[in-house]
Amino acid sequence: MAGAAGVRFRRAGGMMSLSITPDLGDPDMVPRSVVGLAIQLDSLRETEPHRHRKAQLLYVASGVITVEAAGGIWTVPPHCAIWIPSGVEHIARTTGRIALGNLYIDPGLAGPLRDQCGILFVQPLLRELILRFTSGPSLYPEGETREARLVAVLLDELQGAPLEPLHLPMPTERRLRRLVETLVEDPALRFTIEEWGARVGASNRTLTRLFQRETGMSFVRWRQQLHVGLALQRLAAGQSVTNVALDLGYESTSAFIAMFRRMLGTTPTRYFTAAATGDPERNGRRLPQLGSSEKTPEAANVVDFGTAGRRRSNHPS
Repeated sequence: MAGAAGVRFRRAGGMMSLSITPDLGDPDMVPRSVVGLAIQLDSLRETEPHRHRKAQLLYVASGVITVEAAGGIWTVPPHCAIWIPSGVEHIARTTGRIALGNLYIDPGLAGPLRDQCGILFVQPLLRELILRFTSGPSLYPEGETREARLVAVLLDELQGAPLEPLHLPMPTERRLRRLVETLVEDPALRFTIEEWGARVGASNRTLTRLFQRETGMSFVRWRQQLHVGLALQRLAAGQSVTNVALDLGYESTSAFIAMFRRMLGTTPTRYFTAAATGDPERNGRRLPQLGSSEKTPEAANVVDFGTAGRRRSNHPS
């Protein structure tokens, strides 16, 4: 089924309902610096690979969406958005009922913001601006108008939007790929790196060196990042903290919460409460901003890992 911007959706089964407002066709062709679309989906579906001339800000009002782009795999929690620069090919996948706000921003305006994908924490003013552009007329008056002033405010808010400090780099080395794909399929596995080495045919020292070289982190840290990403996806889909903890192989709910707090600075419940209320502090820890020069672990790569793992297996690099 064709959707906004000429994107084709692949239905994964069941009844399909797709609502796009307004029905503009390709927003890349709309002669405005910012074009907004509201999209509602109520079934499992995946887009064909595609790219936009304009930069895209994809805001998740409710539900869960997975985006594979620029060598990364990203799960976008509710009340967050993913920034996709101009020209970056991507695939989006939904896992149920979801409401999205899309902004397509002229690359001449978006250029100074960021040249890589990243997940943004959407604070209240930015959220209202997204809603304004997705609910108002797309062919708004140009020139010295209210809309032009709102575009300037939007760019300021994007410049200061905090980034979510999550990243799960996917290695390409053959033995590491086998290891991580097994963990993606069964994240509750608790083998040590020595045990993994025996399974994939590499020494402890070799695996340790390869993990650091290809992902920039240790094996233990990578596995924790995997668990955080899967937890965000499942919690956002309505699963209980206890069930998520058990599914990920933790001996107790408290052990899972302690890991989550170490990684994100707050508990799972408070994480989603902060998202809903627009609190960017996350237990007192100010998050780095989109337009800042502050370095972070590469921004956030957590998703429907099973689908992505299978796709990567079918298309080895």
